Amino acid sequence: MNQIDLNGRVAVVTGGASGLGLATAQRFLASGARVTIWDRDEDRVAQVVADLAPLGDVAGTTVDIGDAAAVERGMAVVQAREGRIDIVVNSAGISGLSCPSDEVSLDLWDQQMRVNLSGAFYVCRAAIPHMKANGHGRIILVASAAGKDGNPQQAPYSAAKAGVIGLTKSLGKELGPFGIMVNCIAPTIFETPMHEVSKARLGVGLMDAIKAKIPLGRAGRPDEFAAMAAWLASDECSYTTGFVFDLTGGRSTY
Repeated sequence: MNQIDLNGRVAVVTGGASGLGLATAQRFLASGARVTIWDRDEDRVAQVVADLAPLGDVAGTTVDIGDAAAVERGMAVVQAREGRIDIVVNSAGISGLSCPSDEVSLDLWDQQMRVNLSGAFYVCRAAIPHMKANGHGRIILVASAAGKDGNPQQAPYSAAKAGVIGLTKSLGKELGPFGIMVNCIAPTIFETPMHEVSKARLGVGLMDAIKAKIPLGRAGRPDEFAAMAAWLASDECSYTTGFVFDLTGGRSTY
Protein backbone atom coordinates (compact mmCIF):
# COMPACT_ATOMS: atom_id res chain seq x y z
CA MET A 1 0.00 0.00 0.00
CA ASN A 2 1.40 3.38 -1.00
CA GLN A 3 1.51 5.90 1.81
CA ILE A 4 -0.78 8.91 1.53
CA ASP A 5 -0.19 11.66 4.09
CA LEU A 6 -3.39 12.62 5.91
CA ASN A 7 -1.73 13.33 9.24
CA GLY A 8 -3.61 15.90 11.28
CA ARG A 9 -6.64 15.87 9.01
CA VAL A 10 -10.17 15.28 10.31
CA ALA A 11 -12.44 13.18 8.10
CA VAL A 12 -16.14 12.33 8.13
CA VAL A 13 -17.05 9.18 6.19
CA THR A 14 -20.77 8.58 5.67
CA GLY A 15 -21.83 4.98 5.25
CA GLY A 16 -18.61 4.21 7.10
CA ALA A 17 -19.81 1.07 8.87
CA SER A 18 -19.60 -1.19 5.82
CA GLY A 19 -18.51 -1.57 2.23
CA LEU A 20 -16.74 1.29 0.47
CA GLY A 21 -17.11 3.60 3.45
CA LEU A 22 -15.52 1.14 5.86
CA ALA A 23 -12.60 0.50 3.51
CA THR A 24 -12.12 4.25 3.16
CA ALA A 25 -12.17 4.78 6.92
CA GLN A 26 -9.52 2.08 7.33
CA ARG A 27 -7.30 3.63 4.65
CA PHE A 28 -7.68 7.11 6.13
CA LEU A 29 -6.71 5.87 9.59
CA ALA A 30 -3.67 4.13 8.12
CA SER A 31 -2.75 7.47 6.54
CA GLY A 32 -2.91 9.32 9.85
CA ALA A 33 -6.33 10.99 9.70
CA ARG A 34 -8.77 11.23 12.58
CA VAL A 35 -11.98 9.65 11.33
CA THR A 36 -15.64 9.86 12.30
CA ILE A 37 -17.88 7.31 10.63
CA TRP A 38 -21.59 7.92 10.11
CA ASP A 39 -24.15 5.21 9.54
CA ARG A 40 -27.81 4.51 10.32
CA ASP A 41 -27.17 1.26 12.22
CA GLU A 42 -26.26 2.23 15.79
CA ASP A 43 -25.08 -1.23 16.83
CA ARG A 44 -23.01 -1.61 13.68
CA VAL A 45 -21.40 1.80 14.22
CA ALA A 46 -20.40 0.87 17.77
CA GLN A 47 -18.92 -2.46 16.65
CA VAL A 48 -16.95 -0.93 13.76
CA VAL A 49 -15.55 1.83 15.98
CA ALA A 50 -14.35 -0.82 18.43
CA ASP A 51 -12.81 -2.85 15.60
CA LEU A 52 -11.03 0.16 14.09
CA ALA A 53 -9.81 1.67 17.36
CA PRO A 54 -6.42 -0.10 17.21
CA LEU A 55 -5.74 1.62 13.87
CA GLY A 56 -6.05 5.19 15.12
CA ASP A 57 -8.34 7.97 16.32
CA VAL A 58 -11.84 6.92 15.31
CA ALA A 59 -15.33 7.84 16.47
CA GLY A 60 -18.83 7.06 15.27
CA THR A 61 -22.22 8.75 15.11
CA THR A 62 -25.62 7.45 14.06
CA VAL A 63 -26.82 9.69 11.24
CA ASP A 64 -29.42 9.26 8.49
CA ILE A 65 -28.09 11.44 5.67
CA GLY A 66 -31.60 11.72 4.25
CA ASP A 67 -32.53 13.84 7.30
CA ALA A 68 -31.09 17.34 6.84
CA ALA A 69 -31.44 18.25 10.52
CA ALA A 70 -29.67 15.06 11.58
CA VAL A 71 -26.81 15.84 9.19
CA GLU A 72 -26.42 19.35 10.63
CA ARG A 73 -26.36 17.95 14.17
CA GLY A 74 -23.84 15.30 13.23
CA MET A 75 -21.49 17.80 11.61
CA ALA A 76 -21.75 20.07 14.66
CA VAL A 77 -20.74 17.16 16.90
CA VAL A 78 -17.63 16.53 14.82
CA GLN A 79 -16.70 20.21 14.78
CA ALA A 80 -17.14 20.47 18.55
CA ARG A 81 -15.04 17.38 19.21
CA GLU A 82 -12.28 17.91 16.65
CA GLY A 83 -12.22 21.68 16.19
CA ARG A 84 -12.17 21.36 12.39
CA ILE A 85 -13.47 19.32 9.46
CA ASP A 86 -11.07 18.77 6.57
CA ILE A 87 -12.43 15.84 4.57
CA VAL A 88 -15.89 14.50 3.84
CA VAL A 89 -16.54 11.29 1.93
CA ASN A 90 -20.20 10.77 1.13
CA SER A 91 -20.32 7.02 0.49
CA ALA A 92 -23.72 6.41 2.09
CA GLY A 93 -26.40 5.39 -0.35
CA ILE A 94 -29.03 2.83 -1.26
CA SER A 95 -29.21 0.54 -4.26
CA GLY A 96 -31.94 0.68 -6.85
CA LEU A 97 -34.66 -1.75 -7.82
CA SER A 98 -35.07 -3.10 -11.33
CA CYS A 99 -38.47 -1.89 -12.47
CA PRO A 100 -40.02 -0.47 -15.66
CA SER A 101 -40.27 3.29 -15.31
CA ASP A 102 -44.05 3.33 -15.69
CA GLU A 103 -44.29 0.98 -12.72
CA VAL A 104 -41.97 2.95 -10.41
CA SER A 105 -43.83 4.01 -7.29
CA LEU A 106 -43.57 7.62 -6.22
CA ASP A 107 -42.37 6.43 -2.82
CA LEU A 108 -39.45 4.60 -4.48
CA TRP A 109 -38.57 7.67 -6.56
CA ASP A 110 -38.70 9.92 -3.49
CA GLN A 111 -36.59 7.52 -1.43
CA GLN A 112 -33.86 7.35 -4.07
CA MET A 113 -33.75 11.13 -4.40
CA ARG A 114 -33.86 11.72 -0.64
CA VAL A 115 -30.94 9.45 0.19
CA ASN A 116 -28.76 9.31 -2.92
CA LEU A 117 -29.09 12.93 -4.10
CA SER A 118 -30.59 15.14 -1.41
CA GLY A 119 -28.54 13.33 1.24
CA ALA A 120 -25.34 14.07 -0.67
CA PHE A 121 -26.31 17.73 -0.84
CA TYR A 122 -27.21 17.88 2.86
CA VAL A 123 -23.78 16.51 3.78
CA CYS A 124 -21.98 19.01 1.54
CA ARG A 125 -24.11 21.91 2.75
CA ALA A 126 -23.33 21.12 6.39
CA ALA A 127 -19.58 20.71 5.81
CA ILE A 128 -18.91 23.72 3.60
CA PRO A 129 -19.03 26.47 6.29
CA HIS A 130 -16.44 24.62 8.40
CA MET A 131 -14.15 24.15 5.41
CA LYS A 132 -14.52 27.77 4.33
CA ALA A 133 -13.52 28.85 7.83
CA ASN A 134 -10.33 26.80 7.50
CA GLY A 135 -9.59 27.83 3.92
CA HIS A 136 -9.17 24.15 3.09
CA GLY A 137 -11.34 21.14 2.34
CA ARG A 138 -11.74 17.96 0.36
CA ILE A 139 -15.24 16.69 -0.49
CA ILE A 140 -15.56 13.32 -2.22
CA LEU A 141 -18.96 12.31 -3.54
CA VAL A 142 -19.91 8.89 -4.83
CA ALA A 143 -21.93 8.58 -8.03
CA SER A 144 -22.11 5.47 -10.22
CA ALA A 145 -21.53 4.30 -13.75
CA ALA A 146 -25.33 4.27 -13.85
CA GLY A 147 -25.27 8.03 -13.41
CA LYS A 148 -23.16 8.40 -16.56
CA ASP A 149 -24.59 5.66 -18.76
CA GLY A 150 -28.10 5.18 -17.39
CA ASN A 151 -29.18 1.65 -16.47
CA PRO A 152 -32.39 0.39 -18.06
CA GLN A 153 -35.20 -0.16 -15.58
CA GLN A 154 -33.27 1.79 -12.94
CA ALA A 155 -34.48 5.29 -13.72
CA PRO A 156 -34.63 6.56 -10.10
CA TYR A 157 -31.16 5.32 -9.18
CA SER A 158 -29.59 6.45 -12.46
CA ALA A 159 -31.20 9.88 -12.20
CA ALA A 160 -30.12 10.36 -8.59
CA LYS A 161 -26.52 9.42 -9.35
CA ALA A 162 -26.51 11.68 -12.43
CA GLY A 163 -27.61 14.43 -10.06
CA VAL A 164 -24.60 13.70 -7.85
CA ILE A 165 -22.35 14.22 -10.87
CA GLY A 166 -24.00 17.58 -11.59
CA LEU A 167 -23.67 18.55 -7.92
CA THR A 168 -19.95 17.73 -8.02
CA LYS A 169 -19.34 19.90 -11.06
CA SER A 170 -21.28 22.82 -9.62
CA LEU A 171 -19.65 22.72 -6.19
CA GLY A 172 -16.19 22.22 -7.67
CA LYS A 173 -16.46 25.50 -9.58
CA GLU A 174 -18.10 27.33 -6.68
CA LEU A 175 -15.73 26.26 -3.91
CA GLY A 176 -12.38 26.22 -5.67
CA PRO A 177 -11.65 29.84 -4.69
CA PHE A 178 -12.02 28.81 -1.03
CA GLY A 179 -9.39 26.08 -1.25
CA ILE A 180 -12.05 23.35 -1.23
CA MET A 181 -11.69 20.60 -3.82
CA VAL A 182 -14.87 18.70 -4.70
CA ASN A 183 -14.54 15.55 -6.75
CA CYS A 184 -16.59 12.46 -7.44
CA ILE A 185 -15.91 8.75 -7.87
CA ALA A 186 -18.22 6.83 -10.21
CA PRO A 187 -17.81 3.11 -9.53
CA THR A 188 -19.33 0.10 -11.20
CA ILE A 189 -20.19 -3.00 -9.15
CA PHE A 190 -17.96 -3.62 -6.13
CA GLU A 191 -17.61 -6.50 -3.71
CA THR A 192 -19.66 -4.98 -0.88
CA PRO A 193 -22.77 -5.80 1.14
CA MET A 194 -24.71 -3.42 -1.14
CA HIS A 195 -23.62 -5.56 -4.09
CA GLU A 196 -25.18 -8.58 -2.42
CA VAL A 197 -28.39 -6.61 -1.82
CA SER A 198 -28.38 -5.53 -5.46
CA LYS A 199 -28.02 -9.14 -6.63
CA ALA A 200 -31.03 -10.09 -4.54
CA ARG A 201 -33.08 -7.16 -5.83
CA LEU A 202 -31.99 -7.05 -9.46
CA GLY A 203 -31.30 -10.73 -10.05
CA VAL A 204 -28.09 -12.56 -10.80
CA GLY A 205 -28.73 -12.36 -14.54
CA LEU A 206 -28.74 -8.56 -14.62
CA MET A 207 -25.67 -8.35 -12.38
CA ASP A 208 -23.84 -10.78 -14.67
CA ALA A 209 -24.82 -8.62 -17.66
CA ILE A 210 -23.34 -5.58 -15.92
CA LYS A 211 -20.15 -7.47 -15.11
CA ALA A 212 -19.86 -8.58 -18.74
CA LYS A 213 -19.44 -4.92 -19.72
CA ILE A 214 -16.29 -4.61 -17.58
CA PRO A 215 -13.10 -5.25 -19.60
CA LEU A 216 -11.20 -6.34 -16.49
CA GLY A 217 -13.83 -9.03 -16.04
CA ARG A 218 -14.47 -8.62 -12.33
CA ALA A 219 -16.11 -6.48 -9.68
CA GLY A 220 -14.00 -3.87 -7.94
CA ARG A 221 -12.50 -4.31 -4.47
CA PRO A 222 -13.26 -1.84 -1.68
CA ASP A 223 -9.54 -1.23 -1.11
CA GLU A 224 -9.27 -0.01 -4.72
CA PHE A 225 -11.97 2.56 -4.04
CA ALA A 226 -10.27 3.59 -0.79
CA ALA A 227 -6.95 4.11 -2.57
CA MET A 228 -8.51 6.62 -4.95
CA ALA A 229 -10.40 8.32 -2.13
CA ALA A 230 -7.18 8.70 -0.12
CA TRP A 231 -5.46 10.56 -2.94
CA LEU A 232 -8.49 12.79 -3.54
CA ALA A 233 -8.52 13.61 0.19
CA SER A 234 -4.85 14.54 0.28
CA ASP A 235 -3.04 17.81 -0.36
CA GLU A 236 -1.52 16.15 -3.44
CA CYS A 237 -4.91 16.58 -5.09
CA SER A 238 -4.31 20.29 -5.47
CA TYR A 239 -5.33 21.14 -9.04
CA THR A 240 -8.31 18.91 -9.73
CA THR A 241 -11.85 19.82 -8.75
CA GLY A 242 -15.34 19.27 -10.13
CA PHE A 243 -14.17 16.07 -11.82
CA VAL A 244 -15.69 12.59 -12.04
CA PHE A 245 -13.18 9.75 -11.66
CA ASP A 246 -14.25 6.47 -13.23
CA LEU A 247 -13.64 3.35 -11.20
CA THR A 248 -15.17 0.82 -13.54
CA GLY A 249 -12.47 -1.55 -14.71
CA GLY A 250 -12.61 0.06 -18.14
CA ARG A 251 -16.40 0.04 -18.57
CA SER A 252 -16.56 3.83 -18.76
CA THR A 253 -13.72 5.71 -20.42
CA TYR A 254 -15.14 9.21 -20.75
